[in-house]
Amino acid sequence: MATTGGPVGRGDYVVQAGDCMESIAAAHGHVWQTLWDLPENAELKQKRGDPNVLLAGDRVTIPPPRAKEHSGATGQRHKFRRKGAKSRLQLKLANADGPRANESYTLEIGGRLLTGTTDGDGKIDIEIPPDAKVGHLTVGEKHDEYVLHLGHLDPVDTVGGAQGRLKSLGYYAGPVDGTLSAETRAAIVAFQSRNDLTVTGEMDQATCDKLKQLHGA
Repeated sequence: MATTGGPVGRGDYVVQAGDCMESIAAAHGHVWQTLWDLPENAELKQKRGDPNVLLAGDRVTIPPPRAKEHSGATGQRHKFRRKGAKSRLQLKLANADGPRANESYTLEIGGRLLTGTTDGDGKIDIEIPPDAKVGHLTVGEKHDEYVLHLGHLDPVDTVGGAQGRLKSLGYYAGPVDGTLSAETRAAIVAFQSRNDLTVTGEMDQATCDKLKQLHGA
């Protein structure tokens, strides 16, 4: 099993379960690209590769927000709009019959109720609050319900990260607990066999790469 070697980074902020770079940045008055591109966070960026897939215990350097000054006439009202990166939720919904294309959905997230329709490939691409942690998704005429835990996906080269992705793709039905159980190994073997990989039962680099490619993260 390939491993991450544990948490990385040298900053003062310690990543908690459910954190991602977007939620951390939003909580500290930054846009996520600012933190992600800091030279002090280069090791974290290089190792994780994805700002939305961090490991609990990783450390992030967060500089103090910089104050900005704007001039304006006294005695008048002025509007200021905070600029920042928008967060998006991107999902692809499928079942045994294929993509859930052109189905209506309702998403309750961050105190907002959002509605829409999946595209021809069963995809959802929608703007969400950057600090959202949990979403409740209802899809189709039968109102199938899903609970979305945002930011809770560990890196692909951890046991928990492999379990989460294998479960999402339908290869694994057990708990996402970071334990390399017999059920987890069986799911890895099934995934490798189905995708023309060398069947080892281990999360080698080729398996990690393929799993990340098919899962999308």
